[in-house]
Parts: sequence; C-alpha cells; structure tokens
Amino acid sequence: MGQQQLLLIVLGIVVVGLAILVGINIFTAHAVEAKRDLVLHECVELSSMAQQYYRKPAEMGGGNRTFTGWEIPPKMINTANGNFTAVVNSSSVEITGTGNEVVTGSDSVKVKVTVYPDNYTTIILN
Repeated sequence: MGQQQLLLIVLGIVVVGLAILVGINIFTAHAVEAKRDLVLHECVELSSMAQQYYRKPAEMGGGNRTFTGWEIPPKMINTANGNFTAVVNSSSVEITGTGNEVVTGSDSVKVKVTVYPDNYTTIILN
C-alpha cells in the first residue's frame, strides 16, 4: 500500500508541474499577441494621420495630395508599447512599429504598415 501512495504522490507532482509549464507558455503567448495588437493599432492610427495629411490642403498645413513632409508626431515616436519609424515617399508612407515585448531571444514584436492615399497594407514581421 505504501508504494501505491508514493506513486500517486509522484504522479500528482508531475501533473501539477506540467500544468504550471503549460500555464506559463499560454500566458507568454497571450502577452506577445496582446503587444502585437497594440503596436498594430498604433501603426494604423499613424496611418490615419498620414492619410489626413495627404488629403488636407497645403494652406491648412497638409500635404496637398502628397505625403512629402509628413512626420510622426514626437509624442508617438516612443510610446509605452514600442518605437515607431516612418519612411516617407510622395505617394506612400512605410511605418514600422517595434514593440518592447521580446518574442524569442532578442527578437521583438515588429509590424510594418504601408500607407497609400486610399488604403493601407499591414505585414507582421515578428
């Protein structure tokens, strides 16, 4: 009877250990996904600002049908979610958001949004 109880205790410890490991992995995956969503949301917000600039006449501080001259607002370059950069062309803007959540090793969450006058495309890099 003593061996059976010892076996059940060891089996119970193994099951609890596996449950803890699975829980940690699920939590980490959710944290990465949440950070990716936040960075993507801020990139889309910046793309909306760029499109507003494109449509606004030059007399009102806009681009007058060009993206040339648009910049990321200083408060949006570094946020609690990550860092954002923009490469501006006359017909498009490429916004790259790098989150501060590390995915694996030294890789961070990274999202690229290419903004056009009437739409935008998103690419999740990491």
